[in-house]
Amino acid sequence: MSNRDEQKFIPAFTPTDTSLDKAWILVLAGKRMLVKKTGEKVSIPEKIDLDKLITEYEEAEYLGKYDSHECYFLGLTEMPEDNGDLISIDLMELTERSGDPELFILAGTANHILHWNRINQYCGRCGNKMVKKEGERARTCPICKNIVYPRISPAVITAIFKGDQILLAHNRNFREGRYSLIAGYVEPGETLEQTVEREIQEEVGIKVKDVRYLKSQPWPFPDALMTAFTAEYESGDITVDNEEITDAGWYNADNLPDIPSMDSVAGKLIRWYRDQHK
Repeated sequence: MSNRDEQKFIPAFTPTDTSLDKAWILVLAGKRMLVKKTGEKVSIPEKIDLDKLITEYEEAEYLGKYDSHECYFLGLTEMPEDNGDLISIDLMELTERSGDPELFILAGTANHILHWNRINQYCGRCGNKMVKKEGERARTCPICKNIVYPRISPAVITAIFKGDQILLAHNRNFREGRYSLIAGYVEPGETLEQTVEREIQEEVGIKVKDVRYLKSQPWPFPDALMTAFTAEYESGDITVDNEEITDAGWYNADNLPDIPSMDSVAGKLIRWYRDQHK
Protein backbone atom coordinates (compact mmCIF):
# COMPACT_ATOMS: atom_id res chain seq x y z
CA MET A 1 0.00 0.00 0.00
CA SER A 2 1.57 3.28 -1.09
CA ASN A 3 2.31 5.84 1.62
CA ARG A 4 2.52 8.64 -0.92
CA ASP A 5 -0.69 10.54 -1.60
CA GLU A 6 -1.04 13.46 -3.95
CA GLN A 7 -1.12 16.64 -1.88
CA LYS A 8 -3.16 19.46 -3.33
CA PHE A 9 -4.00 21.06 0.02
CA ILE A 10 -1.17 22.87 1.85
CA PRO A 11 -2.31 24.00 5.33
CA ALA A 12 -1.08 27.46 6.30
CA PHE A 13 -1.79 30.27 8.71
CA THR A 14 -0.85 33.35 6.67
CA PRO A 15 -2.24 33.97 3.15
CA THR A 16 0.17 34.71 0.31
CA ASP A 17 -2.52 36.71 -1.52
CA THR A 18 -4.83 38.85 0.60
CA SER A 19 -7.35 39.46 -2.19
CA LEU A 20 -10.57 37.62 -1.35
CA ASP A 21 -12.45 37.99 -4.63
CA LYS A 22 -11.26 34.66 -6.10
CA ALA A 23 -10.65 32.92 -2.78
CA TRP A 24 -12.52 29.75 -1.94
CA ILE A 25 -14.81 30.11 1.08
CA LEU A 26 -15.77 26.96 2.94
CA VAL A 27 -19.04 27.60 4.76
CA LEU A 28 -19.96 25.09 7.46
CA ALA A 29 -22.89 24.66 9.81
CA GLY A 30 -22.99 21.51 11.89
CA LYS A 31 -22.15 18.61 9.59
CA ARG A 32 -23.24 20.43 6.45
CA MET A 33 -21.27 22.50 3.96
CA LEU A 34 -22.30 25.02 1.33
CA VAL A 35 -21.20 24.10 -2.20
CA LYS A 36 -21.71 25.35 -5.75
CA LYS A 37 -23.31 23.12 -8.35
CA THR A 38 -21.15 22.91 -11.47
CA GLY A 39 -22.94 20.67 -13.95
CA GLU A 40 -23.26 17.24 -12.34
CA LYS A 41 -20.52 18.00 -9.81
CA VAL A 42 -20.16 20.38 -6.88
CA SER A 43 -17.26 22.71 -6.09
CA ILE A 44 -16.16 25.13 -3.37
CA PRO A 45 -17.76 28.57 -3.88
CA GLU A 46 -15.69 31.71 -4.31
CA LYS A 47 -16.35 34.81 -2.22
CA ILE A 48 -18.16 36.50 -5.08
CA ASP A 49 -20.66 33.61 -5.15
CA LEU A 50 -21.57 34.23 -1.51
CA ASP A 51 -21.83 38.01 -1.34
CA LYS A 52 -25.60 38.16 -1.79
CA LEU A 53 -26.43 35.01 0.14
CA ILE A 54 -24.37 35.47 3.32
CA THR A 55 -24.11 38.97 4.73
CA GLU A 56 -23.58 38.34 8.45
CA TYR A 57 -20.86 36.09 9.80
CA GLU A 58 -17.78 36.14 11.96
CA GLU A 59 -14.50 37.03 10.26
CA ALA A 60 -13.45 34.39 7.75
CA GLU A 61 -10.32 32.53 8.88
CA TYR A 62 -7.52 31.49 6.57
CA LEU A 63 -7.06 27.77 6.03
CA GLY A 64 -4.28 27.35 3.47
CA LYS A 65 -3.90 26.89 -0.27
CA TYR A 66 -5.53 24.30 -2.50
CA ASP A 67 -3.70 24.21 -5.83
CA SER A 68 -3.79 27.91 -6.80
CA HIS A 69 -6.73 28.83 -4.55
CA GLU A 70 -6.41 30.70 -1.29
CA CYS A 71 -8.90 29.07 1.09
CA TYR A 72 -10.87 30.52 3.99
CA PHE A 73 -13.62 29.11 6.13
CA LEU A 74 -16.44 30.47 8.22
CA GLY A 75 -18.94 28.83 10.52
CA LEU A 76 -22.64 29.54 10.69
CA THR A 77 -25.13 28.53 13.35
CA GLU A 78 -27.64 27.69 10.63
CA MET A 79 -27.13 26.88 6.96
CA PRO A 80 -29.02 29.16 4.53
CA GLU A 81 -31.63 27.58 2.30
CA ASP A 82 -30.53 26.32 -1.10
CA ASN A 83 -30.33 29.23 -3.51
CA GLY A 84 -29.87 28.59 -7.21
CA ASP A 85 -26.51 26.90 -7.74
CA LEU A 86 -25.63 27.14 -4.05
CA ILE A 87 -26.76 24.14 -2.05
CA SER A 88 -25.75 22.47 1.19
CA ILE A 89 -24.57 18.87 1.45
CA ASP A 90 -23.38 16.58 4.21
CA LEU A 91 -19.59 16.72 4.59
CA MET A 92 -19.43 12.97 4.05
CA GLU A 93 -20.91 13.42 0.56
CA LEU A 94 -18.20 15.80 -0.64
CA THR A 95 -15.90 13.30 -2.34
CA GLU A 96 -18.71 11.56 -4.20
CA ARG A 97 -20.37 14.80 -5.26
CA SER A 98 -17.16 16.63 -6.24
CA GLY A 99 -15.10 13.74 -7.64
CA ASP A 100 -12.06 15.06 -5.75
CA PRO A 101 -11.13 13.04 -2.62
CA GLU A 102 -8.67 15.60 -1.29
CA LEU A 103 -11.43 18.18 -0.92
CA PHE A 104 -12.62 15.99 1.94
CA ILE A 105 -9.41 16.70 3.87
CA LEU A 106 -9.68 20.43 3.09
CA ALA A 107 -13.24 20.58 4.42
CA GLY A 108 -12.35 18.34 7.36
CA THR A 109 -9.51 20.65 8.34
CA ALA A 110 -11.92 23.57 8.32
CA ASN A 111 -14.26 21.55 10.54
CA HIS A 112 -11.37 20.75 12.90
CA ILE A 113 -10.27 24.36 13.36
CA LEU A 114 -13.84 25.63 13.60
CA HIS A 115 -14.57 23.12 16.38
CA TRP A 116 -11.35 24.09 18.18
CA ASN A 117 -12.20 27.80 17.95
CA ARG A 118 -15.66 27.25 19.38
CA ILE A 119 -14.58 25.20 22.40
CA ASN A 120 -11.76 27.60 23.27
CA GLN A 121 -13.61 30.89 23.56
CA TYR A 122 -12.65 31.14 27.24
CA CYS A 123 -9.44 30.34 29.06
CA GLY A 124 -9.45 26.97 30.81
CA ARG A 125 -7.05 28.34 33.45
CA CYS A 126 -8.65 31.64 34.53
CA GLY A 127 -11.93 31.88 32.58
CA ASN A 128 -11.08 35.08 30.70
CA LYS A 129 -12.03 35.61 27.06
CA MET A 130 -9.41 34.13 24.69
CA VAL A 131 -8.08 35.99 21.64
CA LYS A 132 -6.22 34.93 18.50
CA LYS A 133 -2.46 34.84 18.91
CA GLU A 134 -0.48 36.83 16.39
CA GLY A 135 1.73 34.90 14.00
CA GLU A 136 0.52 31.35 14.59
CA ARG A 137 -2.57 29.16 14.81
CA ALA A 138 -3.22 29.54 18.51
CA ARG A 139 -5.49 31.25 21.01
CA THR A 140 -4.14 33.06 24.02
CA CYS A 141 -5.44 34.56 27.24
CA PRO A 142 -4.50 38.25 27.62
CA ILE A 143 -4.71 37.96 31.42
CA CYS A 144 -2.81 34.80 32.42
CA LYS A 145 -1.00 34.32 29.06
CA ASN A 146 -2.24 30.74 28.67
CA ILE A 147 -1.76 29.55 25.04
CA VAL A 148 -3.93 26.89 23.44
CA TYR A 149 -3.04 25.22 20.12
CA PRO A 150 -5.41 23.15 17.99
CA ARG A 151 -5.99 19.85 19.69
CA ILE A 152 -4.95 16.71 17.81
CA SER A 153 -6.10 13.42 19.34
CA PRO A 154 -3.96 10.42 18.30
CA ALA A 155 -5.85 7.23 17.48
CA VAL A 156 -4.98 3.86 15.99
CA ILE A 157 -6.82 1.69 13.49
CA THR A 158 -5.71 -1.82 12.64
CA ALA A 159 -6.21 -4.39 9.92
CA ILE A 160 -5.96 -7.79 11.62
CA PHE A 161 -5.15 -10.78 9.41
CA LYS A 162 -5.61 -14.48 10.05
CA GLY A 163 -4.21 -16.32 7.07
CA ASP A 164 -6.03 -14.85 4.07
CA GLN A 165 -8.88 -13.46 6.19
CA ILE A 166 -9.42 -10.01 7.71
CA LEU A 167 -11.25 -9.16 10.92
CA LEU A 168 -14.10 -6.67 10.48
CA ALA A 169 -16.39 -5.36 13.19
CA HIS A 170 -19.67 -3.49 13.52
CA ASN A 171 -19.58 -0.49 15.87
CA ARG A 172 -22.93 0.39 17.42
CA ASN A 173 -22.57 3.91 16.00
CA PHE A 174 -22.30 2.61 12.41
CA ARG A 175 -25.26 2.38 10.12
CA GLU A 176 -26.84 -1.06 9.89
CA GLY A 177 -24.67 -3.54 7.99
CA ARG A 178 -21.50 -1.37 7.99
CA TYR A 179 -18.29 -3.11 9.14
CA SER A 180 -14.81 -1.69 9.59
CA LEU A 181 -11.52 -2.11 11.44
CA ILE A 182 -10.83 -1.94 15.17
CA ALA A 183 -9.86 1.58 16.25
CA GLY A 184 -9.38 3.59 19.43
CA TYR A 185 -7.70 6.55 21.05
CA VAL A 186 -4.24 6.48 22.60
CA GLU A 187 -4.17 6.64 26.40
CA PRO A 188 -1.56 8.63 28.37
CA GLY A 189 1.63 6.64 28.78
CA GLU A 190 0.96 4.27 25.86
CA THR A 191 2.91 3.71 22.70
CA LEU A 192 0.88 3.41 19.52
CA GLU A 193 1.67 -0.31 19.35
CA GLN A 194 0.44 -0.82 22.92
CA THR A 195 -2.78 0.96 22.03
CA VAL A 196 -3.28 -1.39 19.09
CA GLU A 197 -2.90 -4.46 21.33
CA ARG A 198 -5.11 -3.04 24.13
CA GLU A 199 -7.96 -1.89 21.88
CA ILE A 200 -8.10 -5.23 20.08
CA GLN A 201 -8.06 -7.16 23.36
CA GLU A 202 -10.76 -4.94 24.88
CA GLU A 203 -13.11 -4.80 21.92
CA VAL A 204 -12.87 -8.28 20.34
CA GLY A 205 -10.99 -10.35 22.93
CA ILE A 206 -8.07 -11.63 20.83
CA LYS A 207 -4.32 -11.22 20.98
CA VAL A 208 -2.24 -10.08 18.00
CA LYS A 209 1.43 -10.08 17.02
CA ASP A 210 3.70 -8.48 14.39
CA VAL A 211 2.12 -5.04 14.79
CA ARG A 212 3.42 -2.84 11.97
CA TYR A 213 2.82 0.82 11.16
CA LEU A 214 1.43 1.47 7.70
CA LYS A 215 0.37 5.10 7.23
CA SER A 216 -1.55 7.97 8.86
CA GLN A 217 -4.47 10.22 8.00
CA PRO A 218 -6.01 13.30 9.59
CA TRP A 219 -9.58 12.52 10.61
CA PRO A 220 -10.85 15.90 11.76
CA PHE A 221 -14.26 14.85 13.08
CA PRO A 222 -13.57 16.62 15.23
CA ASP A 223 -9.80 16.31 15.80
CA ALA A 224 -8.32 12.82 15.42
CA LEU A 225 -5.09 11.78 13.72
CA MET A 226 -5.54 8.15 12.64
CA THR A 227 -2.45 5.96 12.56
CA ALA A 228 -3.03 2.77 10.58
CA PHE A 229 -1.39 -0.54 11.44
CA THR A 230 -1.48 -4.14 10.35
CA ALA A 231 -1.27 -7.05 12.77
CA GLU A 232 -1.37 -10.84 12.66
CA TYR A 233 -3.77 -12.93 14.74
CA GLU A 234 -2.00 -14.74 17.60
CA SER A 235 -4.61 -16.37 19.83
CA GLY A 236 -8.08 -16.26 21.33
CA ASP A 237 -11.69 -16.40 20.20
CA ILE A 238 -13.63 -13.33 19.09
CA THR A 239 -15.62 -11.97 22.02
CA VAL A 240 -17.13 -8.55 21.37
CA ASP A 241 -17.41 -6.06 24.23
CA ASN A 242 -21.06 -5.18 23.41
CA GLU A 243 -20.29 -1.59 24.35
CA GLU A 244 -18.62 -0.22 21.24
CA ILE A 245 -18.53 -3.40 19.15
CA THR A 246 -21.72 -5.41 18.68
CA ASP A 247 -20.50 -7.93 16.10
CA ALA A 248 -17.21 -9.04 14.55
CA GLY A 249 -15.94 -11.83 12.36
CA TRP A 250 -13.33 -13.07 9.89
CA TYR A 251 -14.02 -12.25 6.25
CA ASN A 252 -12.55 -13.32 2.93
CA ALA A 253 -11.69 -10.86 0.17
CA ASP A 254 -14.56 -12.12 -1.99
CA ASN A 255 -17.11 -11.97 0.85
CA LEU A 256 -16.79 -8.48 2.34
CA PRO A 257 -19.74 -6.71 3.97
CA ASP A 258 -20.57 -3.02 3.55
CA ILE A 259 -17.29 -1.15 4.29
CA PRO A 260 -16.28 2.52 4.73
CA SER A 261 -15.65 4.76 1.74
CA MET A 262 -12.23 5.60 0.31
CA ASP A 263 -12.30 8.89 2.24
CA SER A 264 -11.21 7.00 5.34
CA VAL A 265 -7.95 5.15 5.88
CA ALA A 266 -10.09 2.18 6.96
CA GLY A 267 -11.78 2.07 3.57
CA LYS A 268 -8.43 2.30 1.80
CA LEU A 269 -6.86 -0.40 3.95
CA ILE A 270 -9.71 -2.89 3.51
CA ARG A 271 -9.67 -2.38 -0.27
CA TRP A 272 -5.89 -2.82 -0.28
CA TYR A 273 -6.38 -6.18 1.46
CA ARG A 274 -9.10 -7.13 -1.04
CA ASP A 275 -6.89 -6.26 -4.01
CA GLN A 276 -4.03 -8.34 -2.60
CA HIS A 277 -6.25 -11.43 -2.39
CA LYS A 278 -8.13 -11.33 -5.69
